[in-house]
Amino acid sequence: MRGAKYAVLKNPGDLTDRQNDALGAIRNTDPKGQLYRAWQLKELLRTLLKHPLDQARGELNHWVFWASHSRIPEIVELSKKIRRQRSDILRSIRLGYSNARLEAFNNRIKVTIRMAYGFHHVDNLIALIMLRCGGLDIRLPQPAI
Repeated sequence: MRGAKYAVLKNPGDLTDRQNDALGAIRNTDPKGQLYRAWQLKELLRTLLKHPLDQARGELNHWVFWASHSRIPEIVELSKKIRRQRSDILRSIRLGYSNARLEAFNNRIKVTIRMAYGFHHVDNLIALIMLRCGGLDIRLPQPAI
C-alpha cells in the first residue's frame, strides 16, 4: 500500500510509473477489492461530467446502479445522494457550470477572516472582507518624483 495514497488521488493520465505500479498492487492485493473498485467508480464519475448530456444521462444511471450495488458503505451513501440530486447534476452538465468561482470566493473570505484575527470589532472584519472581495479598485497615491 506504500505510495498508493497519491496514486488514488491523481488522474490516471498524470500517474508516474511508480504510482501506476502501486495502483496495480492495490488491484491485485486488496482482499475485498473495495479500494480499487472505489477508485474505478471515482474515475467513472469524474469522466462522466465531461460527456455530452445524452451520453452523461445514461452513464449516470449506470454509475448509480453500479455504485448502489458495490457493497462499499460510503459509495452506496454517495449513490443515494447522487440519485436525489440527479436533475441538478444533469443541469450542471448541460449548462457547463461549476461552483469553482463560489468556492474560490469562500476561500478568499476564510483567508481574510484569518488575517483579521485580533480585530476588536466585527465591523472592521466586515469592512476588510468588503475591501478584499467587493470589487473596489482603490489606487493609492503615487509619490511625486
